[in-house]
Amino acid sequence: MVQPAESPADHVIVLFGATGDLARRKLLPGLFHLARAGLMPRRYRIVGTAPAAEALTDQEFRRHAQQAVAQFGRSRPEGPAWEAFEAALSFGAADTGAADPLLAAVREAEAALGGEPRRLFHLAVPPVAFTSMIDLLGSTGLAGNGRVIVEKPFGADLASARELNAAIHAVFDESRVFRIDHFLGKEAVDNVLALRFANGFFEPLWNREHISHVQIDVPEHIDIQGRARFFEGTGTFRDMVVTHLFQLLGFIAMEPPVALEADALRDEQVKVFRSMRPLDPAHVVRGQYTGYRDEQGVDPASDTETFAALRVEIDNWRWAGVPFHLRTGKALAEGRHLVTLGLREPVLRMFPLDTRAAAGGRGNELVIDFDDPGSLTARFLVKEPGPSMQLADGDMVFRYGTSFAAQNFLEGYEHLLLEAMRGNQSLFTRSDGIERLWEVAAPLLAAPPAVEPYAPGSWGPDSIDTLVAPYRWHLPDRRAVPS
Repeated sequence: MVQPAESPADHVIVLFGATGDLARRKLLPGLFHLARAGLMPRRYRIVGTAPAAEALTDQEFRRHAQQAVAQFGRSRPEGPAWEAFEAALSFGAADTGAADPLLAAVREAEAALGGEPRRLFHLAVPPVAFTSMIDLLGSTGLAGNGRVIVEKPFGADLASARELNAAIHAVFDESRVFRIDHFLGKEAVDNVLALRFANGFFEPLWNREHISHVQIDVPEHIDIQGRARFFEGTGTFRDMVVTHLFQLLGFIAMEPPVALEADALRDEQVKVFRSMRPLDPAHVVRGQYTGYRDEQGVDPASDTETFAALRVEIDNWRWAGVPFHLRTGKALAEGRHLVTLGLREPVLRMFPLDTRAAAGGRGNELVIDFDDPGSLTARFLVKEPGPSMQLADGDMVFRYGTSFAAQNFLEGYEHLLLEAMRGNQSLFTRSDGIERLWEVAAPLLAAPPAVEPYAPGSWGPDSIDTLVAPYRWHLPDRRAVPS
């Protein structure tokens, strides 16, 4: 993450769920982009696997990959780069107790590479299949010198998270486990570290003396898109908050690490999680968009939330008394990824604010946009031109897209796949961290408030404004107010 680019060691990458949606949309296109950018190992092979009922021949898997890259990739599957990548693809089916085709495909891939390549297993499968796939890797001896990438969600509560971690640790020690959250692979997460620790004018402000509140806002414009079976058993809180939003909170709120290394970074992130107060259900709003219960496969009396907003409090010296407001949900007005840090007002206000600034102004804020490629905005007050002292809002904006060459960007999955091959765990979740988050969530899971309806295309239930008072949500942006 913070070291100069270096090629990973030779690898055999095994994609469990290679015929599934995640592999088609993200993994296969991402691996090809890494190959085209010269970031894959000097020698590598990619072995796809799925249950025997979904088995493909090598040629069928190569056509499947070509279609995936053509539809979802940033680079066209053509020319010498594609021919080299395609030649590295093979397939071996695997079922519990019947993994011979996969074993043969891995042995053949390793023989083609020669030497002692590392193995990387990516479990792009439903959570219910995690333990059986881990058991298969252990019983067949494939785990060997390999590392494993585990997709979210990492359990559904504290007990299931502990059970999953125990199953993983029976085969892989923690140093070889990579719990992936693609949000943490975004350029903006690395930039939070650079913003704070490379710039002397930000780090002194990053505490309760200068910051009044923090908001992490990840609304989604899309609805559940036919995933009723998954969503009914998971809901927005488990799917988005415990994984994405809490992980972002850990990076925003962490203390300076002793070094920009995996152990030091994750130690500080876990310290944040340990400082979080258990969630108070009275400070949580659960919502459900109108029409959700009409989706095929949804219980007509479903209490599953498609929206969650909550207040998180951190009891440590840096953040005591500073509320962290988190919001995410489906079928909302826009799809955005924002972190906003609201700065305290000066003790003495000597400048009058005009009507427009008072009604729609934000004051001083630092806004981090996590959308790819992302941006950073500093909001402040300036004097309006004219004979009187009237203040208005001003923005100073840094945009990745106009400041650097687009080909240098890696998408979240691409970045994390590369770091997993390098063995760098900096941007991956640790077992004690995820267990602590489920512990924090326990009061809410035990007594969740009833879901409140909201209209598709809105910003959620009306009660969210009460949740953040005396502050207000930074989306929608109300800065432009008619005169």
